[in-house]
Amino acid sequence: MKTAGEVVHEFWRLMATNDFHSVVAVLAPDFVLEWPQSNERIRGAGRFAQMNAEYPAHGRWQFTLNRIVEGDNEVVTEVAITDGVQAATAISFFTVEKSKITRLVEYWPEPYSAPSGRAHLVEAISST
Repeated sequence: MKTAGEVVHEFWRLMATNDFHSVVAVLAPDFVLEWPQSNERIRGAGRFAQMNAEYPAHGRWQFTLNRIVEGDNEVVTEVAITDGVQAATAISFFTVEKSKITRLVEYWPEPYSAPSGRAHLVEAISST
């Protein structure tokens, strides 16, 4: 049986193929995705695949796994995602049971400008 981390690595590898229906191979039949920020829930691997296939894109989606934290049946990833025009970061919390992803809770944080009142205490992480 694969570890939770191996299953999630495979999830991101399959997502990078842009054949989103192939991702169904690592999702449980009762898979649930939740996006708390937009108050959305998607039930079922097929709906997850369809949603990704229908999402408007300017080119192929690219996924860069920046960080992964693995537990026995829980995995957290930080992934940079771009289609060459749109760019975002996803913080994803996976629950894995019997080598299948049963639940995914994802946050899509938006960058914002730092308040000027603390400029004397901080430094910029990057020039962008």
